[in-house]
This record gives sequence, structure tokens and C-alpha cells, in this order.
Amino acid sequence: MKKSISIIGGGPAAMAVASFLDPLQYEVTIYEKNKSLGRKFLVAGKGGFNLTHSEEGESFGKKYTPQEIITPAFKYFDNSNFRNWLEQIGIPTFVGSSKRVYPTKGIKPIEVLNVIISEIEKRRVIIKYDHEWIGWTDENDLIFSNKKIVTSDFTIFALGGGSWKVTGSNSIWIDPFQKKNISTIPFTASNCAYKIAWSTEFINKHGGQPLKNIAIRCQDKIQKGEGVITDFGLEGNAIYALSPQIREQLKSQLEATIYIDLKPTLSQEKINNIFLNTINKKVSDVLRKKLKLNATQVDLIRNHTSKETFINPSLLAKAIKNLEIKIIATATTDEAISTVGGISLEEIDQHFQLKKLPHQYCIGEMLDYDAPTGGYLLQSCFSMGAYLAAHLNKTY
Repeated sequence: MKKSISIIGGGPAAMAVASFLDPLQYEVTIYEKNKSLGRKFLVAGKGGFNLTHSEEGESFGKKYTPQEIITPAFKYFDNSNFRNWLEQIGIPTFVGSSKRVYPTKGIKPIEVLNVIISEIEKRRVIIKYDHEWIGWTDENDLIFSNKKIVTSDFTIFALGGGSWKVTGSNSIWIDPFQKKNISTIPFTASNCAYKIAWSTEFINKHGGQPLKNIAIRCQDKIQKGEGVITDFGLEGNAIYALSPQIREQLKSQLEATIYIDLKPTLSQEKINNIFLNTINKKVSDVLRKKLKLNATQVDLIRNHTSKETFINPSLLAKAIKNLEIKIIATATTDEAISTVGGISLEEIDQHFQLKKLPHQYCIGEMLDYDAPTGGYLLQSCFSMGAYLAAHLNKTY
């Protein structure tokens, strides 16, 4: 006789595990509180629909904080496995110039979602919409807001994080877990804009301007990429990847310090030599014509250095490579691309099973781990889903 599995939530992690559970072993039902699956999946697609990243081997896993959360799952189902599976179900992919992986040009996010849902339905997974889970009975059966009570052999929670409330990610599910004495961590913004006290004059002149081909350092981590200056502060892939380090400093010191390298391809010595070999030129001319810095970058240096530094070639070369900027806050969780927080990792075992609730599992962004943008979060959801499905298919 088949065992029953209830999947709570209808986002990427839920769809992932449903795509790999053995239909000969299990009767699987997805319970989704909205009227459709994958709402956050589609929202993410509006900003450039990268499915995963082409980075190879151990370096991929190191992008997660802590990386231990993803290592076994990623070894079982890595980005190559993910791309092969997508190809098999009718979603060919390609690697873009950023090394991110996208659906072949012309394939829209809704088409990807529909293909995955079709794959789930082929596996005879039942999908029940308008079913919002609100807690457990004393016997650990599932309770829904429509008063329905469901008994399952296994339950898989894939309830998502705290960003993009418009998609239904309101994180009110934390309360039932706390009532079961399951430790949770408050959600905080990750992969978000960071607040910098720009001057009004600087914002009026440069708000919305990109900072291309830069590197940003926070603590001992360096990330190359791009940033965008906004009224609020700074955002972009170069700073998103430093979210764990920035949050750590904000928590302990109430501010964080980042260092921007405006010319990652040139050494400080090389820049210094350029200044020394053009001593009769105006500093601003050297910056723009010799070092190819644009007006925004030049004004950024002016705004974050003293006059003495700006006219001293040695000090200016150092500032170009290590421009110190203070961050004073993060954007709100609802404005963030993703969040960190949720179920403490101490509460789950190596197969994502809740230690205090046998046969009940948590996967995806509802767990307290950090993944940068660029396809890493979606990859983690599918790695966890495939890994958990394999465990259940083999073990029970």
C-alpha cells in the first residue's frame, strides 16, 4: 500500500521535491494557499530568469552560508544535473555572458513553470489550492484554515522566506513551529539594497547610475560585479553577495564598512605610476582619460575622500583600490530579493527532517541559510528537493 506525503507550499522547493518522489511508492498532495503554484518563481523571472549558475565544483557550494546546508544535496543533484533534467522535460538552457544559466531564448518564465507543473501532474501529484496550513493537532495532524484536518505518513514543508509578500510569503507560518518548541530565527533581508548616507547633491547628480566592473570587499570576502547607486544607497550583484558579512557587522556594530575597488584590473602600484608619469595633468583628467573612470566614479571618490587625499597621487591610488564606504542599514525584508532566517538549522537532521517531529521535513528558503543571487537560491531549492525525494524513495 502506498504511503501518503503532504507537501505544504507551492514554490520552487515544493515543486522540486514533487518532481522526484516515486509515484509507485507515494500518494503525493501539494497544499498551496494561493490559487496557483510558483508565484514567487514568476516574480523572480521578471528580473532576468536565471535558473542556476554554471560555476563548477566546490566553489559553487562555497557561495552558501553556511555551506554545510547544501553540500550533500548539491553533490547529489548539482547544476549539471539540474540542467540535464530541465532539458529532459523540455526546457533547454544556455550559459549567458555572466555565467548564469537561462532558458533558451524565447522561453518565458510562465512556460517554464507550466512545464514543471505538467511534469508534476504526470507523476500523479494532486494539487489543492486555497489550502493555507495553520498548524498541527495534538496528534501532529495538519490543520488548514478551511478547518480541514489531514493525516499523512510524511509531511514536507516548503513555505518560503519573508520577501515579496505580494506573492503570499508572509512568514506567519513561524508561529505554529514556535508553539512546537522548534527554534526559529527572525527573517532579515538578504540580497537587498543597503543604505548609504549619500549627500543630496550626489544623489541628484548620480542617482540611478551604474558602477560597472568593480569589486567590493567586506571583511575577508571580495566580490566582483556591478552596483547601482540609488536614493537609498547601493544595490547590485557585487554587494548582494556580501550580505552575510554586511549583516554581521550591522548586528554587532550598527554599521558596516565596505571597500570598493574601482579598477580591479589594475594594481595600486600601476595606478600610482600612472599618476607619477602624468604629474602635469589635472587629477580629474588623469582619472577620466588615463584611468577611464566616469563622472559618477570620480564624484564617488570626491565624496568619500578628503581634499588632501584627492590631490595626493599615492593616497588617491589607494582610495581608488580601497574606497571606504559606510553602510547604515538594510532594505526591508519585503524589498529584498530573498531573506535569511526561519527554521534554525539545529532543528533538522542531515535529510532536513525535524528532530522534534519525525517524518516531517523542511526545505528551501524557510531554512536559515543564505544564498546569493545568480541562480544559487533556485539551485538550492531543487538540490534539496531532489535529495530529500531520493532519501524518501530509497528509505521507506
